[in-house]
Amino acid sequence: MKGSTIKEMYQDERPYEKCQRFGAEHLTDSELLAVILRTGTKGENSLELSRRILHPDFGDSGLLSLHQWTRERLLKVRGIGNVKAIQILCLAELAKRMSRERAASGLDFSSPEKVARYYMEDMRHRKREVLKLLLLNTKSRLISENNISVGTVDMAVVSPRELFIEAFRKGASSMILLHNHPSGDPDPSGEDIRITKRIYEAGMLIGIELLDHIIIGNHCFVSLRDRGILG
Repeated sequence: MKGSTIKEMYQDERPYEKCQRFGAEHLTDSELLAVILRTGTKGENSLELSRRILHPDFGDSGLLSLHQWTRERLLKVRGIGNVKAIQILCLAELAKRMSRERAASGLDFSSPEKVARYYMEDMRHRKREVLKLLLLNTKSRLISENNISVGTVDMAVVSPRELFIEAFRKGASSMILLHNHPSGDPDPSGEDIRITKRIYEAGMLIGIELLDHIIIGNHCFVSLRDRGILG
């Protein structure tokens, strides 16, 4: 009932006791968040507060929406102070890192699917475009990951010279380019294709191969190598 305290709920309905008795897997998303937040606010218990966070009156909703929240936005929510805001941000970051750790097992940089899966949770939620340069050694192991550009990525101003200077500095033998499309549509633009070909051709001349350029969308990706743009 709206405005009731957790203590006024039946014991089997209280998130903490429900978890203790039946296991965390039996809790709803709101109940799990309520256990972490522990307390609500005046006239609203932790479960009701959690439901309001996960299902706001506007914008994205559900667990995935947590990745979109910033500390400033959280602090504007009634009942959310600095401590709860930090708890939620850390929870979202922990979930993102767990997803990357799962994807990292058996990560093969010759497989666009595995590379895209590894970076998917990190990049698909971003509101701005990020261009990453992945540098690999002779055994195709990652030796360096650099953000080349953050903001509106204009592939026309990406300097192949700067990419190869970084590759030489790190002793790389090959590289992969990776960037996201905040629209969720990973289809490459004409400029994406043009600059990718230019970097690939330059790399073949100096002995540092561009293995792929992967564009991340929302739960989807495009490999320019698979599209036949490279090689």
